[in-house]
Amino acid sequence: MRSRIEGRSSSARCKIVQAAIHLYGEIGHKKTTVADIAQHLSMSSANVYRFFPSKRSIEEAVVAELLDETVSAAAEAARTQGPALQRLAAILKAIADCNEGRSAKHRRVQDLVALAARQNWTVVLAYHDRIRGLVRPIIGTGQARGELQGGSPMALTCCLLEAMDVHLNPSRVGAVVLRPSFEEMLRFCTSALRRAPSLQPAKVIPHGQLRAG
Repeated sequence: MRSRIEGRSSSARCKIVQAAIHLYGEIGHKKTTVADIAQHLSMSSANVYRFFPSKRSIEEAVVAELLDETVSAAAEAARTQGPALQRLAAILKAIADCNEGRSAKHRRVQDLVALAARQNWTVVLAYHDRIRGLVRPIIGTGQARGELQGGSPMALTCCLLEAMDVHLNPSRVGAVVLRPSFEEMLRFCTSALRRAPSLQPAKVIPHGQLRAG
């Protein structure tokens, strides 16, 4: 019985979130009220408040839902085979594509995600943790295989994501600023991560063996 009730509750929450996403996409999150969401679902506002205590909690659930999609795309990219740099590039491209696609198709919804990113909502901080959790093991594996330079995998993870932030951060997507392209920034970052080939030490000739030409 309890599992059935929890299932209905989860289903209702999902419907509310999807209705909110739809309305946010049409008129924006600022103009959308809880009453609008309730009306869209043919239910009362009081019923919506049974599952979400406030409009902000609905907005947080919407942002979490959208960022879950980004994490899923990044996780799928992480499962690809190949060298560490190739897998890292696939993850970063998946994140950038999700942001660009959301901005192009659902600009008003993207505005909410960008707001959450600027204000460091809890759901956004959790999202960043999940992305770091995907990147760090790949860097560690790359180091173990001799593909990447040494150092703390977490420190390198943070450096990489910070450097690529202009293309990964939802709040910076579409900003009219002078910035390198995704490919240019990726080349810069992968060059910094790649382990330099070891050089053979130059042969030292004893001074007494030097001969004039």
